[in-house]
Order: sequence, then C-alpha cells, then structure tokens
Amino acid sequence: MNSEHTPRPEQMKPDHKLRQILELTHEHWDHPAVRDFVRQNFRKVRMCRTAALGGEVYASAAGEKVFYHTCKSKCCPGCGNRGTLLWQREQWATLPDVPFVGFVLTMPGVFWPVFQAHRPLQHDLPALGAAVLQQWIWSQYRVRLYMVVVQHTFGGRLNYNPHLHIMVSAGGLVPAEARWVQSLTFDHEQVMDLWRSAVCAYLFKAHCNGLLRPSYLPEEFNDLILRQTQRRWNIHITPQMSKGHFLRYAGRYIRRLPISQKRILQVTEQEVVYQVKDTRQSKASRTTVLEEAHCTPVEFVAILSQHILNRYRHSMRYFGLLAPRTKHTTSAVVFALLGQQPRSRPPRQRWAASLIKHFGVDPLRDACGHRMRWVGHRQPAPAF
Repeated sequence: MNSEHTPRPEQMKPDHKLRQILELTHEHWDHPAVRDFVRQNFRKVRMCRTAALGGEVYASAAGEKVFYHTCKSKCCPGCGNRGTLLWQREQWATLPDVPFVGFVLTMPGVFWPVFQAHRPLQHDLPALGAAVLQQWIWSQYRVRLYMVVVQHTFGGRLNYNPHLHIMVSAGGLVPAEARWVQSLTFDHEQVMDLWRSAVCAYLFKAHCNGLLRPSYLPEEFNDLILRQTQRRWNIHITPQMSKGHFLRYAGRYIRRLPISQKRILQVTEQEVVYQVKDTRQSKASRTTVLEEAHCTPVEFVAILSQHILNRYRHSMRYFGLLAPRTKHTTSAVVFALLGQQPRSRPPRQRWAASLIKHFGVDPLRDACGHRMRWVGHRQPAPAF
C-alpha cells in the first residue's frame, strides 16, 4: 500500500499509541528478517479502521458516515477486546455453573532461552501441562475435569518467561459411575514434582533426538537438566473462584498483546514510556505494583514481537471435558447431574449491538439522534 493511504501519527487518535509506535518503527520490523506472522499482524494493526481496509457507508438526512473495517488481529487492542467479549459469552453458555481452581506452572529461568530459540517446543507446553494435571487427577480421583490452558510467554516486565495458567473445574465427572464429585483437593507438592519431571524429561529427549541446536544451549545441557530436577520449582494453586471470575481472569490474556494501551504512557520518536509490574513488591503487598520503564520505539517493538505466536498456534487450548471431541458427548450428562439446564450457543452479536451493550453508544445514530441506514461500500485503498 502507498504510504499516502497509511495514517500518519499526527492523524491518529491520541489513545492509539501502539499504532503510533508501529508507524515510527515501520522500517525496522517490516522486512524479511522478521517472522512473517509478526509482520502480518503489525501491518493489520496499522490498517485497522482506516481506508486501507475499506468500509461501509451509512447515511441519514443530516449526512453520511464511513465505518472502516477492522483488522481482526489478535495484536490489535480494539479487535482483541471484542474477540474477548465474544469468547466470554460463548463460554458462559458452554460451562456449567461450578467453581474453578487456577494453576500457574512455571519453570527455571535457565530454560527460558531454550524455548525461545526453539518455538516448536514451546507449542507443546500446553499439552504437556494438561497431561500432568490429568494424570495426577485421574490417579487420585478417577475423574475428568473441565480444563482450559492459557499459554504465557511474558513476565511482569514483558521479559520472555514461558509458563502456563491452567483453569480446571473444582469438581469432576466420574465416568464409571456417572456422578459428579463436587470438590477436589489438589496436592501442591505432587503436582509440582510431576510438572518438573515432565518438562525435564521432555527437554532431555528433545536434546537426545537432535531437535535442539547446540549453539543455543548452555554447556553440558544434560547435566543442567539433571540439576533442575533436584531443585524446587515455583507453582501456584489459587483458591476456588466462580465461573464469572474465571471468565474475567482468563479473558485478560487471550486475543491481545501482553500490555494494554493504558499502560503505554508516552510515545515520542526517541522514547516509549510504559508501565511494568514489579513482581516482588506485588507479592509482598498482595496488590499490583506498577513502575515506569523506558526504551526506544524500536526496542519496544522487539519486546512485543517475541510474544506473538506463529500462525495456527493458539494462546488458549481446551482439554478434559472441554476437549473438542469430548464436550459434545459429555456436556448434557454433566448438566443433568448438576441439575442445571443446558444453554444454547448465543448468536454472534452485531458490532452495533455490541457497542450499545458494552459502551452505551449507538454508532448508527447521527449527531441529531436520527437513525442512519446503509447506502454502500467503500473500496479499500491501494495496498502498500
């Protein structure tokens, strides 16, 4: 697309700081050395709600208005927020009204660069974490749970820190007896030991099979793995939470970048000022403690790029009773055992209805309050 059809920073809304940063650093990320999917998503964010994507024209007696199409990118703050709201509506209908428990499974920092340099290994982590929990739960209770795995690649300071957030139902289905167990107790030490053994065995086998590039590994990598099996790993198990709390919690981490627009405080050609989480102080005070960080726009884009998953990779995956091949055969049984009525999948909200519901704004009314009607398409501007 010609640059003349791409919005300049001074033409943008003042709150779209991410797009400003991408405009300032365009030549640094839009070249073949950068992963294709990173470039594709950043291009979409630049074009979102601009003439580059075309639009729909609505008019009334007072005039007309063009609503440009959205990019649908997971990296776009606006599109990601709408995707999250739609996901929450669908999951509210799918899940029964039962409490949930959260697990946070981390790993030692010496393994972070290994997973960063070998992204295909990182994509196996959700299945690995789900298998660990399912194995332990089955051995203890012979039950199957609702399970959602959210994969994170970022820490509080946006550093590369691969770990898993796993939400499971606090109760489970006993298939052999067709009954629902209301509340389960999870053993912190046993789950930690299984997770530690699974990750170390996975890396050891990958190394023995020649899947790891020696130039990206620490010296004596197998000995390093052995040492990690002898230390304590940090995992966290949350108290029970309601289904509504679970959906709000999980919704913060899907279909979006690891930093919100409101945490980007200032953007100039020389510097980006943004807020990061001070993990240690947050744990000590049990509240979120934020502090300012400074970097150049190029450095900020490099930080964000490392957290964008490749094409066809999902930040959220479903296992147990929520697995795609399972939920259609077990959902009705679980709802019946709980004495709850199954819910049909809600119809997808139109964009105008969504804005009215969540923001109290009707985009199809003009300045005089009159209803506008659709009158035509606006073709996309030439691509760059």
